[in-house]
Amino acid sequence: MDFKNLHINGKRLQSTLEEMAKIGATPGGGVQRLTLTDEDKQARDLFVKWLKELELDITIDEMGNIFGKRAGKNNDLPPVMSGSHIDSQPKGGRFDGILGVMGPLEALRTLHENNIQTERPIVIVDWTNEEGSRFAPAMVSSGVWAGALERDYAYGRTDINGLTFLDELERIGYRGKAPAKKWPVHAYYEYHIEQGPMLEREGLIIGAPKGILCLHWYDIYLEGEANQVGPTPMEGRHDALCATAEMILKVNQLPDKMGGNMVATVGEIQNYPNSRNIIPDKVHFTVDIRSWDDDLAIRAWEDVKADFEAIAHSRGCPIKIEETWRVEHSPFDEKLVQRVLKTAENLGYSNLHMVSGAGHDASYMNQIAPTAMIFVPSIGGRSHVEVEATTWEDCEVGGNVLLHCLIQSANEN
Repeated sequence: MDFKNLHINGKRLQSTLEEMAKIGATPGGGVQRLTLTDEDKQARDLFVKWLKELELDITIDEMGNIFGKRAGKNNDLPPVMSGSHIDSQPKGGRFDGILGVMGPLEALRTLHENNIQTERPIVIVDWTNEEGSRFAPAMVSSGVWAGALERDYAYGRTDINGLTFLDELERIGYRGKAPAKKWPVHAYYEYHIEQGPMLEREGLIIGAPKGILCLHWYDIYLEGEANQVGPTPMEGRHDALCATAEMILKVNQLPDKMGGNMVATVGEIQNYPNSRNIIPDKVHFTVDIRSWDDDLAIRAWEDVKADFEAIAHSRGCPIKIEETWRVEHSPFDEKLVQRVLKTAENLGYSNLHMVSGAGHDASYMNQIAPTAMIFVPSIGGRSHVEVEATTWEDCEVGGNVLLHCLIQSANEN
């Protein structure tokens, strides 16, 4: 059968994305669907409803990952998978993650309404807690499924209020009975907004990253000495927030200092007691280091860690450092990457071979199966913010590339 003229329904994809964007909608036009919150449950319920309409075989595993399987002609063959995540950042965007779930949903709808049966099954997936903004680290459930993280470690992760991942998973009713355990997968595609400026800058539509940078996360805890600000002389203070400020600047200076292609960021900070007239006595902040060069990222961490310890000593603020999470850089399957580029070309869409600086569940899937990603432009290169946007036309284009890639992989013997 010739699939050249087969396309998704762009208006239907738009409608689906807009319906999801109502759940956890923020005043600034974004969404807030933190992992395992009531908003996450509402979105999951809607997603499962849509899967049932396609008569898919639905499985929810013990990590809350949701799988919908469309049968193939030979269900003994390993399936082709595609998916992403429904959870969002605090005051995040309406495309990040969810496009990679609604995109394959639309592809499956297109196959369904055209009575197209593929040789292999196709599985759509929503991975729990990709963002890691409520329960660190990120990509925890795909990590457990892939065998890279322990289930009980994930269950014990806590949010800022001390609530555990397991308790919240059970509270919203999404702790499934199926083991969170990998099975053979023929190919995995993840459709996503770029979250950076390269496609827009180059005036191109489809991006096919060669892989994902390494991701290293660290948690830093400082202790100072609280006191009333007025009567306490500046000399002799043990101000945990001042120590933190010095450390944050060291992180910001790290890429230039190391002379390599990397980024380093402090993105989260909690200050205690957080009162304007009390010297801070406790601070918790995070460090995020990313590079294509794993060794460079580790050397950078060792360098800045030494700076942290020196600053803590000079300020009289004891320091505790946790190396929370490390994922090595992930080079994708070149055959699948080229398939994305060639498919875009055959459909008449401009394209770019690039690198992903953001983390994705594809990092862990890459350890299990041949993996590739499909990017579409982010307007202004903005993401993880309420103003995040991608044109509906580009969403449709990316959905068409995904559809044709899925068909090609699912029809391989």
